[in-house]
Amino acid sequence: MKVPTRRPEEFLPLTPAMFHILLALADKERHGYHIMREVDERTEGNVKLGPGTLYGSIKRMMADGLIEELEERPDPELDDERRRYYRLTDFGFRVATAEAQRLEQMVRSARAKKLLPRAKSS
Repeated sequence: MKVPTRRPEEFLPLTPAMFHILLALADKERHGYHIMREVDERTEGNVKLGPGTLYGSIKRMMADGLIEELEERPDPELDDERRRYYRLTDFGFRVATAEAQRLEQMVRSARAKKLLPRAKSS
């Protein structure tokens, strides 16, 4: 029996924590504390992921196949062996892309309703 293929849209909308984690992992693998720092820096301190939220989300995202834990370490001699590193799966990248497109459409709608100013031309 063939398992039906999952579609990224089935996971939308993502929780804010999940989307921030996917964004943090979009450009490179990171360990948990690095994910928390990256989210804090990217949002200028407006979003802070606590350990419970972070690791609860990571556990769920791994079960859903959005991210995976790396078996190898980037540089074991310069790293704490207790750290676990994570990266996006191809499916996780597709889900993150679908969520970004969904949010972009919402922003376009907000601009059309004059809730946000028009985007500046480059």
